[in-house]
Amino acid sequence: MNLLKKSETIKREPYLNFKLFYRNIDRKLIWQVLTIKFLVILWGGIVHQVFTRHRFANLGDWLAIWNLWDAPRYLNLAEFGYQSSGENQVNIAFYPLYPLLIRCIETITNNYIVSAFLISALASIATAIFLQNLVAVDYSPKIARSSVLFLFIFPTSYFLHIGYTESLFLALSIGCLLAARTNNWRWVGFLGGLATMTRINGMILIPALIVEAIHQYRINKRFNRSWLWILAVPSGLIIYLLCNLWVNGNIFSFLEFQREFWHKSSAFPWQSIWAKIQQTPRYAAYEMQMVGVQELLFIAIGLAGTIWSWFKLRPVYSVWMTGNWWLFTSTSFILSVPRYTLVLFPLYIGFSFLYKERILYNVIIVWCVVFLLLFSGLFAVGKWAF
Repeated sequence: MNLLKKSETIKREPYLNFKLFYRNIDRKLIWQVLTIKFLVILWGGIVHQVFTRHRFANLGDWLAIWNLWDAPRYLNLAEFGYQSSGENQVNIAFYPLYPLLIRCIETITNNYIVSAFLISALASIATAIFLQNLVAVDYSPKIARSSVLFLFIFPTSYFLHIGYTESLFLALSIGCLLAARTNNWRWVGFLGGLATMTRINGMILIPALIVEAIHQYRINKRFNRSWLWILAVPSGLIIYLLCNLWVNGNIFSFLEFQREFWHKSSAFPWQSIWAKIQQTPRYAAYEMQMVGVQELLFIAIGLAGTIWSWFKLRPVYSVWMTGNWWLFTSTSFILSVPRYTLVLFPLYIGFSFLYKERILYNVIIVWCVVFLLLFSGLFAVGKWAF
């Protein structure tokens, strides 16, 4: 019997039995994740060599092509930390946990890029394990396995394998929600705190966890003092704000840099989306017009999935979907929505529900794989791909 199958009754030991949990890890799942990871890195390397005619001499060349856009900033933070002046002062806009882990692993590997990839590799495996077990709490093993598949073939899933925070954030967030669903609330506080130290949308865990606690109360009609561990979730954000205070003398200095360098400030989603709709046809380059179209498409996918989740899924997942979608559309300059949509993991549960509708199910798989190849290939040759 699956360790996590009984959790619907919410009658659980206060801690995970790690020995039993380890025995229930799907080894086949790990090999599937590693295979997809290998194929994505291999594909990107082949595309890069074909289009640039640059032949790779060693493993470092295969990894270096992915060190683009935000990735070098994490490596810079790992090596030098936050800085109060100079061109790298803007790095205060990035949260500290991922570069901190890179720095720690670098003491072993003696290579920052390898360390970043190693962390993402381990975190992506943890993400797959946590997601499969989380979905299996409520649904069949087939739905659980299919949900993991859709996550790892999603068009922007290549960010799970490179020097970005997606895999670490998903591992911590899904692990946190898994702990809540299995009544292991101390782990909720610990993993949630690390999630809020990784990305701002870790704070969406707070309303999601509160809703889950209310849901459990309605089932058991009993207050659980362990729910107070939710109060530990913002600890990661507090650490990040203190970093802002220590470096720049202002706990909200990261907002200033976001406005100055990324033109981001608060706005209502309908304002931002309408501005994007008007802006997209005006781009001089056809390439940027297509980027704008993809941004709008993924906004629509996220919105449709969010609405669907309120009718079909447990409230905790609906809150997660709503909070994340609202967050990445509530900005004056919409950017990287296809990448941000990757963390909307309940969306993959919805895709998996379609397994009986074979044609539609297969169409979604083909769409995912085709655009994963397209986006990852563009990224590997240095194009903007979210």
